[in-house]
Amino acid sequence: MKTNIREMSPSAYARFAGVLYLVITVAAIFAHMVIPEQFIVVGDAAATAANIAADETAFRLGTVGSELIILLSEIVLAVVLYVLLKPVSKTLSLIAAVSRLAMTTIHGLNLLNYYLVFQLLNGGSIATAFSPDQINALVTLFLDAHSIGFTIGIAFLVPHVLILGTLIVQSGYFPKVLGFLFIAAGIGYLFDATGLLLVASYTTTPGVIAAVIAAAEIAFPIWLLVKGVNMDRWQNHTLALESA
Repeated sequence: MKTNIREMSPSAYARFAGVLYLVITVAAIFAHMVIPEQFIVVGDAAATAANIAADETAFRLGTVGSELIILLSEIVLAVVLYVLLKPVSKTLSLIAAVSRLAMTTIHGLNLLNYYLVFQLLNGGSIATAFSPDQINALVTLFLDAHSIGFTIGIAFLVPHVLILGTLIVQSGYFPKVLGFLFIAAGIGYLFDATGLLLVASYTTTPGVIAAVIAAAEIAFPIWLLVKGVNMDRWQNHTLALESA
């Protein structure tokens, strides 16, 4: 009997989504925590530029390489989550998928800021137009622009997270507590992104927001991997959707 992706069970989709979440999480730790902490010296543009120039390959692999893994995984995850939650509401699931893909697009374009850093540090024709101090300042400027670009992308993720939480609560084939966690995380994302983008004095994510977001982003993939989907309730939603 021939098997194709259309014949994958909901549990298989759930576990696939769990794997994608874990891949994204691990890659994000490298891209946004491990590598920046090794290369970026807060308040010292010259040291930051020197660190990146000294081992550009490691910086490229750790940031751009990791983010490419994240972006490709995000595209697939958006589709898989749409498939998993479509039986609850096809329209809301589609909106959630578009929201996640919008974030992915913004984060992809945001990688251009890193390439501007590399152009400045590689000593090409562009770099000759600036003094060393100006190059160091521009490197910091583009790194800061990358951070802001990331936050802009997260702002576009907010509808996805809020809708995802709502659909999980309504589904019956995932625990309601996971849905409420995502709704709380969505509110946290909204508060954090709004603060970082619109309030000059807001520079650090409050610990409680980070904790709620982490709880949702860790608990859901673990559930997907270990438990998957309640098949009886999945089938009830599917039959209702088909008869509508």
